[in-house]
Amino acid sequence: MKQYDKLCSMYYIYKGDKAYSKLKLQRAIDNYNTALRLYPEHYSAWFNLGNIYVVYEDYFSAVDAYEQAIKYNPKMMIARMNYGIVSAEKLGDFDGAIDQYKAIIDTKRHLISIPFVYSNRKSYKVNKGLAYYNMGIAYRQKSLYTGFDILLQREYLQKALESYKNAVKILKKDYDARYNLALTYHLLGDYNNAGLTYCKAISLAPMNYEAHYNLAILLMHMKYYKESLDELEKATALITESDGITNRQRYIFDVMNDVTKIILMDTEKKYLLDRVSDEKDTGQVTYIHGKLVATDELDKAILKNFQTCGSKELFMED
Repeated sequence: MKQYDKLCSMYYIYKGDKAYSKLKLQRAIDNYNTALRLYPEHYSAWFNLGNIYVVYEDYFSAVDAYEQAIKYNPKMMIARMNYGIVSAEKLGDFDGAIDQYKAIIDTKRHLISIPFVYSNRKSYKVNKGLAYYNMGIAYRQKSLYTGFDILLQREYLQKALESYKNAVKILKKDYDARYNLALTYHLLGDYNNAGLTYCKAISLAPMNYEAHYNLAILLMHMKYYKESLDELEKATALITESDGITNRQRYIFDVMNDVTKIILMDTEKKYLLDRVSDEKDTGQVTYIHGKLVATDELDKAILKNFQTCGSKELFMED
């Protein structure tokens, strides 16, 4: 009888998968539920069901489905990852999320490598790096709910810091991991490491405004006003939208005005250098009828300008 139920279940799972691939989600839910009543051990069906519940914003049902997937396949890392993200981001269950991320990190997998054919080594490492990264986010979020307990807040931030440090060892070229590491250094008051790590994040993704803006705030706090203004200029340029000035830009403009006033107290107003090429690049910028025309060399120079962290030396130890 059990074998018959399993065979019937596979038919409904097939129909569920087909409906899921065509985004007929309610039909997929009905088929998966029918299948799982007959054969509850099918962890992939539970996983797909959890994903569909997330689309419907039924997060409690999603977590229950992921939990069932993990029950029948404890090494299903993607189910643990989704369980953690939904628990932390949507339900505020940071401890539950952290438990799942720790399970991913602690799970031992058999590394398989067939030259030129298949290897799971990279995916295993990436999953571990993402688990550290998401654990850092969960600890930092948890720190926000400590009320006035400063010591407990710092304890959670320190755990977030260690998680991010482990993440960047694996996700070496990941901007988000590096940016969040810098932000956590910043929150803990370690300004030198924060500055250096913001600079590293900028080198990885120079056209993302967040690292430029946070570095500017850090520099302003450290009273490096001219360097702060340089990063604020870059930040506001990067969030320009076609429909005009955004709310973020207005806020940054206000900060820029404050910084400029401070600079003007000490010295004459000094405009940021508009030149996009140094002496070695002379002749590579094209003008037609007095207008600057974009070229590959100009694009490279602009990218280099945003990628260059002029304040980096301020954070270097002697």
